[in-house]
Amino acid sequence: MSLEGRMVVITGAAQGIGRAVAERAHALGATVALLDLQSEAKAVAESLGADRARAYVGSVADPDFVETAVADFEATFGAVHGLVNNAGITRTALIEKMTLADWQTVIDVHLTGTFLLTQAVGRRMVARIKGGDTSGGSIVNIASDAGVQGTFGQINYGAAKAGMIGAAMSAAREWARHGIRANSIAFGVVETPMTEVVRGEKFRDTYLSKIPLGRFTLPEEAASPVCFLLSDAASYVTGQRLSVNGGFHMSG
Repeated sequence: MSLEGRMVVITGAAQGIGRAVAERAHALGATVALLDLQSEAKAVAESLGADRARAYVGSVADPDFVETAVADFEATFGAVHGLVNNAGITRTALIEKMTLADWQTVIDVHLTGTFLLTQAVGRRMVARIKGGDTSGGSIVNIASDAGVQGTFGQINYGAAKAGMIGAAMSAAREWARHGIRANSIAFGVVETPMTEVVRGEKFRDTYLSKIPLGRFTLPEEAASPVCFLLSDAASYVTGQRLSVNGGFHMSG
């Protein structure tokens, strides 16, 4: 499962799943771009080394930031081979109480951000391949069980994650002829700052009782299937949704 010589863009890379993916991909040989609204992404990039990592601080929902970051990464390190759309936030409220602002903010980060990055990176992948490079490309959208079976108090999050699954399938269909693969991973509860409430005393036992493996996912565990989909080990896998949730949600 080597990523040697690959250039990979990862969003939401300052902490949690994104950081774990950046560190794992880097360990497997990739050069990584860490995009995040939080400046902590710079410290993560510094820990990996300036020769194969660079941080870009800004919003994935900002088209100018996305284009500038991807262009700079490509100009500095070379053509991009992989993209991980991971950036995410939550704004929790019951449907009848949710404000339009809280709806739109979550949609902008998850769904519009995924579109902007997929477009910016995908255009470059297609141009590279049309130019004679046969190394292909891989896009991985970090989704959630919430996008598969819904969730309580997060209609914005569930809708956005479902959209990310659909976006991966659309990209897979459009770009398969270029050798570009696109997949999504639906995680359950991963031990990140975003899931602190779910993992707290009030909800912990309820969630754990529904997970056959009996524990939450570690970020380091979450990183491995992402890197699998980025690598040539998944060369014939595209348009798929991989569930990584300890058995919380099973489908035939």
